[in-house]
Amino acid sequence: MAASKPSLSKAVNAIATPPIPEIQEWAKAYDGHKGRLIDLSQAVPGYPPHPKLLDWLGEAATSTTSLGYGFIEGEPALREAYADHVSKFYGATVTPSQTHITSGCNQAFIASIMAVADAGDTVLMTNPCYFNHETTLEMLGVRTAKVDCDPANGFLPDIDLIRAALKNVKVFAFVSPNNPTGTVYPPQLLLDILSACRDAGVWLIIDETYRDFMDDDGKHDLLNQTDWAENLIQLYSFSKSFCIPGHRLGAIVAGEQVIDAVAKVMDNIQICAPRAAQIAVAKAIAPLADWRAENREEITKRAAAMRRTFEDLPEWDIISMGAYFAYVEHPYREKSSTEAAKFLAKEFGISCVPGAFFGQSQENYLRIAFANVDVDTINELADRLMDS
Repeated sequence: MAASKPSLSKAVNAIATPPIPEIQEWAKAYDGHKGRLIDLSQAVPGYPPHPKLLDWLGEAATSTTSLGYGFIEGEPALREAYADHVSKFYGATVTPSQTHITSGCNQAFIASIMAVADAGDTVLMTNPCYFNHETTLEMLGVRTAKVDCDPANGFLPDIDLIRAALKNVKVFAFVSPNNPTGTVYPPQLLLDILSACRDAGVWLIIDETYRDFMDDDGKHDLLNQTDWAENLIQLYSFSKSFCIPGHRLGAIVAGEQVIDAVAKVMDNIQICAPRAAQIAVAKAIAPLADWRAENREEITKRAAAMRRTFEDLPEWDIISMGAYFAYVEHPYREKSSTEAAKFLAKEFGISCVPGAFFGQSQENYLRIAFANVDVDTINELADRLMDS
């Protein structure tokens, strides 16, 4: 009698293949006949880190100080520097004890979810939504519900629909500035969402990975509410602002009860985030503020170039855009969004992400990470799309 074979986790086995490697495989089929590959898929800064940050990283990486285990919640110097940065950015008061440093923002999300939700609970998300958030919930056995975002409203969710959807929900989680649409949620809408979640006894998790690339009109007052710590969890990534995605560094701002719960999770996942990167970024937050502001201005120029490009492409339409991404309606009505993205990658050397990867009813859209490339490359994009 044959021995039985062990099986994989049903939850993990059921989720989709990681999308970015799949998209990168499509691009490998491009033969270069239109010129170099224009990679608009994964959100990666299209410029290098500041030289001083590289120096600080090198110093920290070769120091014996960073070789041992660190504090689970993060290096005290980084927690203090980050709390001060957030406080000044929002004109609020955030303390180091209300911060937790993680190995990237995806880890910040999974640690936060594990801290506040159990298998079988329901997390409300937007449609479209960031795919890694959805697959995280699927792996944990957490149910999802969706609130649709209307393209005619720039893919912003309607507050009345949100209120109606919060019944029997443990968490409402979304991204602003948004991934995939780029949409920046208006400050008043964010306050209304926080209030609705508080009234319903629901945690609000807002992923602000791309906040350093929005204009001042997008700044909110969530952290100025006297009771924000009762149900707000704010996530952040150092990867985009400091151009260090390979060093995996993220952060959580939340009430101390959440930070304590996240520490329990982190102790079993990684113990502490990479120490060399923490030490270097702690030194960089304040001194490199002007450099980050210059980068934001550069991203604004790239956004303007994107708008000009699509004004000359009547069959294409930017439905929403902001911070890092443009969510674009493609003209290939006979193709699914996946077929359209494969076609552009293989035939025209343009790599982008199908809308279907972000949710239902997204087949007409493609996500373009325009911040990845400079203005000249965006201008080149216009010629290729015109030929397509």
